[in-house]
Amino acid sequence: MRYDDDEEPGGSEDVIARLLDEIPLLYKARAFAESVTDPAFFARLGEPLDAREKALARAYLDGLGFPEAEPAPLGDWADAVAAAEALDRDPAAWEAEEMLRAGLIEAALERLDEQALEAALTLVASAIGELAREAAEASASIDDVYDESVVNAAAGGLIQAANGAVLVLLAEAEDDTPTHPFLARWRLYVRGRWPIGVAGATYNIL
Repeated sequence: MRYDDDEEPGGSEDVIARLLDEIPLLYKARAFAESVTDPAFFARLGEPLDAREKALARAYLDGLGFPEAEPAPLGDWADAVAAAEALDRDPAAWEAEEMLRAGLIEAALERLDEQALEAALTLVASAIGELAREAAEASASIDDVYDESVVNAAAGGLIQAANGAVLVLLAEAEDDTPTHPFLARWRLYVRGRWPIGVAGATYNIL
């Protein structure tokens, strides 16, 4: 084996130590990706919000900085279309989410290098991508909705939520109190809902 003459003494040991430190987090990401097989995605759309879902919605809103907003259950896919269009006119929640996302990435990069972080996110995206599309299509077809843009919005929201949830894990913030808003949103998806987003003082959830 050839060694670089310019390598710092102890450099290899430092690299190995760093990689060993990263392994538990990468296992977390892999376990999360392997767990994303739940057929219940989008399975409870239009139903009344139960107590747990209201609590998750409250955690999301408070964590995002919208304590005055309230969760609003939607009745069907037609309502969801209107709610999704309203998001384009109200970027405040999107901007708040981007700030949270940047903070999680910064925290994750204190624990992982950029290549490891990218690999973890790619693993999760590949696990959820096709499943999200199939689940959204199946649910929409029940209500005779075949609009590609609507199905894409639902699937894209689920993929984004999975990305946010794994960032929480990689930043080691999953046990924070109160619950991180990205984790709260992911759990709404896991419960079969479509948390479309905040528009004004309303958190629209199908």
